[in-house]
Amino acid sequence: MSRFTTRRRKGGFTLIEIMIVVLIIGILLAIAVPNFMKARESSRTKACVANLKQIDAAIEQWAMDSVPPKAGTDAVAIGDLTGGAEPYLTTAPSCPSGGNYVMATVNENPTCDIGGTHVLP
Repeated sequence: MSRFTTRRRKGGFTLIEIMIVVLIIGILLAIAVPNFMKARESSRTKACVANLKQIDAAIEQWAMDSVPPKAGTDAVAIGDLTGGAEPYLTTAPSCPSGGNYVMATVNENPTCDIGGTHVLP
C-alpha cells in the first residue's frame, strides 16, 4: 500500500456540520428575538406608567402646597412641577416609547398620548 491511500482525515469540520450548526443558531434566534422585543416594550410600558404615577403624586403635592391651595379644576403645567426653589420633579419625565405626557387639571390623571396600555390603572 502506498502512503497516499492510507491517509486519514485530521481534525476540522465538514461543510454539512457547519451548516447544521448555523441552522440551529438561526432557529434559536427566530425564537428569541420576538420574545426580546416583547419584553422590551413591556418594560417601556411599565416605565411609562411609573412616570405617570410620579407626575400624579407631584400634581397632588403641588396642589396642596400652593397658596391658596389649588382646586380640582385648576390647570396644571409641567413648569409648575419642575420650577421653583424646591421643584416637585427634578426634570420633566419622558415616555421611553417616545410619547408625550399631557396634564390638564388637578383632578384629571396625567396621560401619555400613546394611549393603549400607557395609562394609570
